[in-house]
Parts: sequence; structure tokens; C-alpha cells
Amino acid sequence: MATVFEKIIRGEIPSARVYEDELVYAFMDAGQVNPGHVLVATKKPYETLMDADEESAAAMMRAACRIAKAVQKAFQPEGVTVLQANKPAGWQTVPHLHLHVLPRFHGDGVELTWPRKEPGMDKLREYAARIVFD
Repeated sequence: MATVFEKIIRGEIPSARVYEDELVYAFMDAGQVNPGHVLVATKKPYETLMDADEESAAAMMRAACRIAKAVQKAFQPEGVTVLQANKPAGWQTVPHLHLHVLPRFHGDGVELTWPRKEPGMDKLREYAARIVFD
């Protein structure tokens, strides 16, 4: 079954398009956290970043960079958060690869809790050694 983003990209659901190229489609988030909140989605229906090809992932970030600069100019936020989530435990709510370009203001109610842990350098090196690239 097609995701809501696939339907938006195909034009079956209306959207306020911000940017489009051969690999990505960017549009205003219907649930604007702050004015200028843009979603950048891959045109191919990858579920997560780990499923995507590098070309699509890179295109998504290139578009996000351009969009963030344009959002900064248009809305003058005090900051910008670029957020990309994968799988429900990682806060992904739509199973289609995308990221948020979110203009931010002090006191805007957006929060991210980060329960910091400090395992020490030996454990950090152990973690690093486990990461192997294909």
C-alpha cells in the first residue's frame, strides 16, 4: 500500500510544493510546528535511510541545505533543526524516507530529551570497532 508521501509525490493528495528534482520532493508539512516547516522526501519509496541508495540520500541532504538557507531568509528563525528519523523507535511516523527542515524559535515548545551517558574512552573504542562498512 502506498504511503501518504507516495500519494503526495504522485499528485493524488494536494501539497504545497517547495522544491522538486529527479530524486526528491519537498513540501510544507501540513502540521506546521513553526511557519516554514518543510518535509524533504525521496521520490523512491525507501522506508528508512538504511534502505536508501547513497545518491538519493545525498540528494535529500543537498535539497535540505538549499531549503534551510531559503527558510532562514524567508522566515528569519532563531535557529533551524534538520531532523531525520528511522523506524518507530527512532520517532519515524511515516514509513517513507524523509527529513524535516524545521525553523526554530526560543520557547517554541519543541523539545528533545537526550539522556546523556558517558561510558568512558575504552567503551567508546569498543563501540567504534563494532562499526564495519560493507
